[in-house]
Amino acid sequence: MSWLSGIRELRPLLHLLLPLSIHWVAEEMTVSVLVDVTTSALCPGESTCSKAIYINGVQQTIVGIFKMVVLPLLGQLSDEYGRKPLLLITISTAIFPFDNLICFAEVLSVKVLNYFFLLYYSRLHVSEEYVYAYYVLHTISNIISQGSIFCISVAYAADVVNESKRAAVFSWITGLLSASHVLGDVLAWSLPEKYIFAVSIVLLTFSPVYMKFFLVETVIRALKNDQYSGCWAKIVDVPRQRYISMRRAAEIVIFSPTLRGMALVSFFYELGMSGISSVLLMLLLPILNPLVGEKVILCSALLASIAYAWLYGLAWAPWVPYLSASFVIIYVLVKPATYAIISNASSSTNQVCSPFYASSHKTLHRMLR
Repeated sequence: MSWLSGIRELRPLLHLLLPLSIHWVAEEMTVSVLVDVTTSALCPGESTCSKAIYINGVQQTIVGIFKMVVLPLLGQLSDEYGRKPLLLITISTAIFPFDNLICFAEVLSVKVLNYFFLLYYSRLHVSEEYVYAYYVLHTISNIISQGSIFCISVAYAADVVNESKRAAVFSWITGLLSASHVLGDVLAWSLPEKYIFAVSIVLLTFSPVYMKFFLVETVIRALKNDQYSGCWAKIVDVPRQRYISMRRAAEIVIFSPTLRGMALVSFFYELGMSGISSVLLMLLLPILNPLVGEKVILCSALLASIAYAWLYGLAWAPWVPYLSASFVIIYVLVKPATYAIISNASSSTNQVCSPFYASSHKTLHRMLR
């Protein structure tokens, strides 16, 4: 069977996929708890925190800007110095933000020597200053690791797997990423809250240690001519070499029809999906809702999503995917229409059930998927 052959292709990647899965699980575990920690530190006694929302927005903007430069640079470095060192660096950066929250938590003057006792109480005693420090470290960590871990892992797989089998292997890696996130959600839901940070730190530390001892390097480093140059000459020459290397990589993308086309398609797809979703949710839904009601909008959006799935899945002609993409205009309205119906069906004292309901069915379908 084809899926069995896909599993066999994953054997050379065992020592890559195992620590990667553990890393992704550990990252996902802390997502829900970190919201409570940061909210309680920045806005004590409040259920919502606009300050945390603004900081998250600034953080995402900074990460997005710097990633445009850092991602190609890390790719170049992985080609020159190997996949393993860059994977170790990028995966290790995820440990330090959580380490800051834990090691500097105000816990009744308890020393760091009693580490797990510190972890036990850090959930309740993180001060505002250390949350800001966490955001700074987390921003730096995301600039280095967000997206780059997956890209370098894909490059490692491309080094090991035959060209005809790469698409199947890449799909397995992507599915493993989704499954790891689901498992992280399940562990966060099942573990006592006071142990989540402890388990996450242990798993995050395990991943680079495992890679260090078991992951095999796939890139053979070329001998450089300037290895006997002076220290100052190397310092001056490094920026110039980086610039030349990145310019050469950009030229490869620009002058290759395939790479240039894929870059443009990916850019406009992401830009269009995010832009059209925002416009539709803010402009189209308020206009349609008084005219036809939430139920009609929900039914139309569900039918559009079904048509999109069938057309995109079958795609018997080149023009079919373009036609199916037009249904995005309608099916993005599923979520707000669902929220509106649930909210209208709830009493004024039970409005909190709406987000909990949405979160529960989302988690359930991710587990079943």
